[in-house]
Amino acid sequence: MKTGIIWDNLFLQHDTGPSHPERKERLLAIQQGLQAYPHLNELKQLGFRRATEQELGMVHSASHIRAVQQSSTKPFSYLDPDSPVCKASYEVALHAVGGVLEMIDSIMSGEITNGFALVRPPGHHAEPNRAMGFCLFSNVAVGVAHALKQFRLSRILVVDFDVHHGNGTQKSFYDQREVLFISTHQFPFYPGSGNFTETGTGLGKGFTINIPLPVGTDDVTYQLLFEQFFLPIAEIYRPQLILVSAGFDAYIKDPLGGMHVTPLGFGSIAHYIKAIADKVCEGKVIFVLEGGYHLEGLRKSVLQVMDELCGYPSIYHQQTFTNLFQTVFAKARYHFGPYWKF
Repeated sequence: MKTGIIWDNLFLQHDTGPSHPERKERLLAIQQGLQAYPHLNELKQLGFRRATEQELGMVHSASHIRAVQQSSTKPFSYLDPDSPVCKASYEVALHAVGGVLEMIDSIMSGEITNGFALVRPPGHHAEPNRAMGFCLFSNVAVGVAHALKQFRLSRILVVDFDVHHGNGTQKSFYDQREVLFISTHQFPFYPGSGNFTETGTGLGKGFTINIPLPVGTDDVTYQLLFEQFFLPIAEIYRPQLILVSAGFDAYIKDPLGGMHVTPLGFGSIAHYIKAIADKVCEGKVIFVLEGGYHLEGLRKSVLQVMDELCGYPSIYHQQTFTNLFQTVFAKARYHFGPYWKF
C-alpha cells in the first residue's frame, strides 16, 4: 500500500486578507504536524499541475471561469462576500484542482493506493456558475468529472463530512446516478442546503444522500452513522473510486462550527471510508482538504486520518445506540429506504 500526498508552498500564495479564517496558516499547521509525523517516510510526495480551462469546463461555466480569471488583474477583490481573492488566487486555484486530477491519475495508474490532497482554496461550495463560501472552483467535482471521462468509470462515491453542506458538489451531479453523494453536516447552517428531502432528480433520484445533524453532534453519533448507515449503502453501490471532501470544522473547538468531533472521531470516519474502499475498489480513495479552522485541531485531525490511510488504525470501540443516532437513523430510513437497504 502506498499513500500519496500533495502539499506545496504554492498553496500559501492564496491571500484572503487579515483575520479571514481560510488562511495560509491552516496548511502551515498541517506541515508542522507532518514534519514530526512518524510515518512521513512512507508517504509519496506527488507532483501536480495546472488544471486546464477545458477541464474546469466539465463542471464550471465559461462565465464563472472568466470571473475568477479576471480577479488576477486586481491586487485584492471579492468573488462573493465570503470569498476574497488576490492576484495569485486564480493560479493557485487552478493548481488546487490540478493536484486532485494528478492524484486521481496516480491512483488509477497504480502508482499509489490512496492519498490526501492538502490543497487550498477549498472547493465544495463552488457551484457551476459561481464562487461562494471560500471556494473558487469545485476541486472534488472537477476530479469526479475527470475520472468519469478519462477512465470511463460508472460509479464514483463522494463523501463529504465538512461541517457545512457541499452544495457545489451536490449541484454538479444532482441528476446523475454515476455519482453517489453522501454528506453529513450541521443543519440548519451555511449554506442552507442539505436537508433530508434533497435526494436527487431524474436518473439521479436517490443518489444524493444528505444527513443533516444538530449542533453538538459528537464522535459517537458520527461513528454509528458511518458504521450502520454509510457502510451498507456504499457496499451496495460498489464504487470504483471514492473521493472525500475532508473538512475538519466539525472539530469540537472550531470557531465556525458547533459540533463536538475530536481527532479520534475524524479517524473513525476515515476508518470506515477506507474499509469500504479496501473491500470494493482496491483501496482507491482520495481525501481532499476542505474546511477546518482551529489550527491545532486541524493538525491533529489530519494526522489521525493519515494514520488510517497509511495502515495504522486506532481502536474504535463499539458504541451504544444513542437517542440522537436513533432519531437521525429513523429519518434516514424514511427518506432513503425506498432507494437503499441498510
